[in-house]
Amino acid sequence: MNDLDKYDCAILAALQSDGTLSIAALSEKVGLSSTPCWKRVKRLEEEGYIENRVTLVNRKKVGLPVTVFVSVRTGDHDEKWLKNFAAAVTALPEVMEFHRMSGDVDYLLKVVTTDIDGYDRFYKKLIKAARLSGVSSAFSMEQIKYSTALPLELVSHGL
Repeated sequence: MNDLDKYDCAILAALQSDGTLSIAALSEKVGLSSTPCWKRVKRLEEEGYIENRVTLVNRKKVGLPVTVFVSVRTGDHDEKWLKNFAAAVTALPEVMEFHRMSGDVDYLLKVVTTDIDGYDRFYKKLIKAARLSGVSSAFSMEQIKYSTALPLELVSHGL
């Protein structure tokens, strides 16, 4: 359960859409005066609701057009193995997301790269990182939806 009210949610939604908004523009957008809006933003940062502010870079324009979803299976499930594997995978710059899964797949990676050869170089680094019982790769043919904004309207806000 969170302690967000409608103003907090409006602030978060506006900042998810445009993290460069000034406090004046943000306060106008959410219907608060500047000082209370600024105090709410500071509280949201301090409480961890706002983790970071970033610029989203177009991966195709910078030469990283290929997205690959990599399913990893392993026979090792002890804490030491996971710690070493997690450290190795998080150090690979191609990995955009890294999830421990339930079901048939143990780990799922979202990887971006330059091309098939770039993925092959990544794959060779991955299989050196730890003992794996299986690696399966699925290349994204087309990105149909992409969003970094959380669907805040799905969360109850104590209203």
